[in-house]
Amino acid sequence: MDIGIDKIGVYVPKNYIDIVELAKARNVDPNKFTIGIGQDKQAVPQPYEDAVTMAANSADSILTAEDKQALGLLIVGTESSIDESKSSAAFLMDLLDLPEDIRSFEIKQACYGATAGLQTAVDFVSQNPDKKALVIASDIARYGIKTPGEVTQGAGSVAMIVSQNPRVLKLTRKSVYMTRNVGDFWRPTFSKTAFARGKFSNEVYVDFFNTLWKKYQEKYSATIDDFSTLLFHIPYTKMGTKALRTLEGKIPDTKYAELTEHYQASIKFSREVGNLYTGSLYLGLLSYLTNAAQSNEELLLFSYGSGAVGELYSGEIQAGFDTIIDQNSILKMLDNRQKMSIADYEKMYQIEYQNGTIVDPQAVNSKFYLSEIKENERLYKKLK
Repeated sequence: MDIGIDKIGVYVPKNYIDIVELAKARNVDPNKFTIGIGQDKQAVPQPYEDAVTMAANSADSILTAEDKQALGLLIVGTESSIDESKSSAAFLMDLLDLPEDIRSFEIKQACYGATAGLQTAVDFVSQNPDKKALVIASDIARYGIKTPGEVTQGAGSVAMIVSQNPRVLKLTRKSVYMTRNVGDFWRPTFSKTAFARGKFSNEVYVDFFNTLWKKYQEKYSATIDDFSTLLFHIPYTKMGTKALRTLEGKIPDTKYAELTEHYQASIKFSREVGNLYTGSLYLGLLSYLTNAAQSNEELLLFSYGSGAVGELYSGEIQAGFDTIIDQNSILKMLDNRQKMSIADYEKMYQIEYQNGTIVDPQAVNSKFYLSEIKENERLYKKLK
């Protein structure tokens, strides 16, 4: 039975800041951000947007009534959870008008959460071939104003429907994975922003890729010629470049050039949006599918979550995938965003809703939004 991604959709906030303007405001050479980090724009969520609302928006872009009736599993991968007990997935039941007979939960393991969800969904569909699964990656990456990590912030959500006979990406069910207890990135329960050892995290990321690639080659007797494209977890686009460069000189120059060209196509959206944490790999997948992919290509995907878990797995792009992805709507969403000044971004960044907050729907510019905090419970609505 062939199982994989049947549909994929994305949502990003409608506001962004320009990275060159951010660099100038921080008295930094813009090349350090645009070339050294590899970013051009950064999505900025409104205070009424969070992991729940963005997840709802991305899922709503691909779900049909038929899909909803066939769902048996809903998983949200996030490290931006809004409740220590109730899962983001539970909030989506009402917002997306889903039937009750669905197993739903949330997975947390830094940026790896959505991949854990995707692999769990494949197992579920293999046991329930008449059912579909909805896997959503939804996150807000925050490090704080004027911190070293500020340039690698971002926000957004990617939703994927997993089913048999997938029309976008068949997963070959070839994968290798590993876990180590690593202190490269963490966010204690008391903190709204993450703590990171940036250089060390980069080193661990590259080491995980190299180790997993060796394991994959040994386990499946694979070579680099088996794949036309390598996709990476890209919290910022130069991070994937660091891993890709470890292959330079070890594979034919023509192959390295091909992989580099395809990698550039996969980071176009990330350069425009920034860090999606759990969604970063899948925004890269969507970028590649929209900008350069060909039917029947074999892909190798590297997922990494600090702390740390990594997985390397493969997939095959399906014939006609481009008729399933609403490329025009995705490009229109990215093009129609509004730029914020750095001053306005800094002011909005400080806004934190408290108990008793009621949001004026007239000020909302997304379909799903946080409408109220009542008795410390977050309540959500959908614009009619």
